[in-house]
Amino acid sequence: MPAPEHLVTFLIATVVLVLVPGPTVVFVVSQAIVHGRRAALASVAGNSLGVYLLVVAVAFGIGAVVDTSVALFTAIKLVGAAYLIFLGIRAFRDRHLLAGRPGVAPISGGRRQFWRGFVVGITNPKAIVFFAAVLPQFVDRAAANPAGQMLVLGLIFVAVAMVLDSMWGLAAGTARQWLARSPRRTAVLGGTGGVMMIGLGAGLAISGSAD
Repeated sequence: MPAPEHLVTFLIATVVLVLVPGPTVVFVVSQAIVHGRRAALASVAGNSLGVYLLVVAVAFGIGAVVDTSVALFTAIKLVGAAYLIFLGIRAFRDRHLLAGRPGVAPISGGRRQFWRGFVVGITNPKAIVFFAAVLPQFVDRAAANPAGQMLVLGLIFVAVAMVLDSMWGLAAGTARQWLARSPRRTAVLGGTGGVMMIGLGAGLAISGSAD
C-alpha cells in the first residue's frame, strides 16, 4: 500500500488531470451522441478495463519497453487510430439511419460498446507512457512491493476517471435525447459524433512518438 501522503497527492493530481477533457472524454461523448447514455457508460467501463490493463503492464515492466521502443509505440498508436477512424466513418455513414429511428441507435448493443471502449483504452500508447512516467514517482521505495503500490494507484486513477467520464457521457446522452426529437437534428448529431471520432483517430495517428 502506498504511503498515505502519496495517496492524497496522487488523488489530487488524478482529479485535476481527469477533469481536463482529453481523448477518452471525446470518445465517450461521441458514443453518447451517436448511441445514447447506455452505450456511453458501457464505453466508459470497457475503456477503464483497457486502461487498467495498461497499469498492470507498467507495474510489471512492460510499460518501459513501449516507452523506449519507437516501433512498438507507433504500431500500437496506429492500430488505435485506425480503429477510431473506422468507428467514426461507420457512425457518419449511418447518421441517416439514426434520423429514421429517432432516439434509437442502429448499433447499440452494450456489450459491443464495452469492447469498443476496451480496444480504445488498451491501444492508447499515451496512457502507458504516462503511467510509466508518473506512477513510479508516487511509489514509496522504502516499502515493499512497488508493483503492488502501482496497481493500487492505477486503481484509484481508473475509479476517478470512471466517475468523471461517466458524468460526461450522461450529460451528452441527455442532450442527445432532446436533439433526437427532430430527425434532421438526429442525423446531424450522428454525423457530428462520427466526425469527432475520425478527428480523434487522425489526431492520435499524427501525434508525436514516445521519444
